[in-house]
Amino acid sequence: MFKRKVSKELLQAWQDRIKWIQSTDFSLRGSEQTKATRIARARRDYAFFVSHYFPHLASKQCAQFQIEAAQIIKLNRNIRALLEWARGHAKSSHASLLIPLWLYFQEVPEIHFMVLVSKSQDGAIRLLSDIQAELQYNEILISDFGPQVGEGTWSEGEFITKSGAMFVALGRGQSPRGLKNRGKRPDFIVIDDIDDDELVRNPRRVKEVFEWILTALFGTMEGGRGRFILIGNRIAKDSVLSLFAELEGIYHRRVNMLNEDGQPSWPENYTLEEVEAIRQLIGERRFQKEYMNNPILEGTIFLEAQIRFGKMLDLKLYKSLVCYTDPSFKDSSKNDCKATALLGKTDKGFYHLLKMFCGQYSVTKMVEHHYEIEEWIDGRVPCNYYMEANFIQDLLLDEFRAYGEIIGHHIPIIGDTRKKPDKFARIEAMQPIFQRELFLFNEDEKKSPGMQVLKNQLLNFEKGSIIHDDGPDAVEGGVFILNRRTRNESAPYSYGRRESRRF
Repeated sequence: MFKRKVSKELLQAWQDRIKWIQSTDFSLRGSEQTKATRIARARRDYAFFVSHYFPHLASKQCAQFQIEAAQIIKLNRNIRALLEWARGHAKSSHASLLIPLWLYFQEVPEIHFMVLVSKSQDGAIRLLSDIQAELQYNEILISDFGPQVGEGTWSEGEFITKSGAMFVALGRGQSPRGLKNRGKRPDFIVIDDIDDDELVRNPRRVKEVFEWILTALFGTMEGGRGRFILIGNRIAKDSVLSLFAELEGIYHRRVNMLNEDGQPSWPENYTLEEVEAIRQLIGERRFQKEYMNNPILEGTIFLEAQIRFGKMLDLKLYKSLVCYTDPSFKDSSKNDCKATALLGKTDKGFYHLLKMFCGQYSVTKMVEHHYEIEEWIDGRVPCNYYMEANFIQDLLLDEFRAYGEIIGHHIPIIGDTRKKPDKFARIEAMQPIFQRELFLFNEDEKKSPGMQVLKNQLLNFEKGSIIHDDGPDAVEGGVFILNRRTRNESAPYSYGRRESRRF
C-alpha cells in the first residue's frame, strides 16, 4: 500500500520481539491426536489459546473481563465495541493481537482483512509488526497451524498471510478509502489508543477525528459488515473515546483498576497493596485519570493554594469542638470511604481541622477512631460527636455499644437530623471558606493518611466525578454543626416592652 523508511526504534523493537519469541521454551511434543485435541480446545477456549500459544505474553492468567470480551467479539461478527480498560490491563495485547489471532485460527477463519489504527503511523506499524512476528516466529503456532508467511511486510504497513488474509496499519487521519484485498473489504477494524494528551486539549480536532472514524474509516467496511472496535482508557472528558461511548447499540465494557468493591479488577495480576502503592506514588488525580477512567481537572472547585496547613490552638481556646463522621452504607472495607473529622472554630471565625480519618475500612475501625480522638482530647474540653441520624441505627449503633463495653464507656453519638440538600451543592458551598483562607489544616497531621486522602478528595472534587467525597462531606457536616453551635452561643438578646399592634 505504501513504502516508507522505518525508524531505528521500530527495527530494534522488531528484532527484540523476535528474540523474545524465539527464547520462549515452547512445548511441541505430542501425537497427531493430541495435537488435534489441543487445537480444538484452543479454538473454543480463549484462555487456553492465550496461555498455550503465547506463554511469553501470558505471564499472568487471563482476567475474566478479557475472556468475556474475546467471547463476545467472536460471537458477534458485526459487533461495534468499546473496550475502555485501565492502563496496564493488556487492552492492546488482547484486542490488537490475541483476539484477532484467535479469530484468524478458527476452523473457518473469522478474519480476512484486518486494519489496525493508532494515533500515529509508527504506532500502528508497531502493532502490525507484533502480529507478523508471532505468525512468522512463534514455533508452536507454526507447528499446530502451519506456516503463515505470505507477501509483504509490516515495515511497508501491510502484509498478506499464506492463506490470503491481509493485515494493514493506518495512522490517525490517514485516508483508508479504497482499501481492498482481492475484492474483499476490511472485516475487522481495531482503533487502538486513538487519544493522546495533545489531541484532547483541542475539542475541534477531537470532533474531526471522531468524524473520520465514523465516516472514512467505518465506510471501508462492506455496508458496515464486520467487527469495529475501539480500545483505550479515558484520559479526558472531551475525547474520541468519550464520544464513542455515547453511541447507541455498542458493546461497552469499562474496566477500572479497582472494581466497585474496591478490589483489583485483574486479581490474577495485581494485588490491592500494589494498586495502593501506585495510588500513593502518583496521587489521586493521576490515578483516577490513568487507572479509573475518571479524568479530573485538578482544582476545579478547591485549589491547591487553598489547602493551608498551620499550627492549631490550645484546645481550650476553641469556641466549640465537633467530631463529625460520614460512614459508608455497608459494614465493609470494600465500599465507600468512612470519614471522621475533628474540627474546632476560633473566636475570630476560623475553622481548624485537628484530626482526620478517611479511608476504606470497617465499621469497627471507624469506631476505634472515635476513641482515638477522645483519648487525644483527654478530657481537656468538651467535644460533641455527630453522625447523620439515619446512619446511627442498628448495625452502627450496635458496633459502638459493643466496642464501648470492651473499653468501659461509650461515645455519646448525637444524630444530625438536618435534611441535607444536594451533596455537591453542600460541599461546593464551603469553597468561599477556603478561598478567604478561613480553613486551616493541622500541620502536625500533614502526613497522616486521613489528611492526605481528604486533600486529594478536595482537589479532585467536581460535578459528576466518581471519586470518593466522604472526607469533604464529613468536613461540611462538622462546619455546619460548628456554625449552628457558635451562632446559638453568640446570638444577641434584647429586652424591652413589647409594642401593641393595632389592626
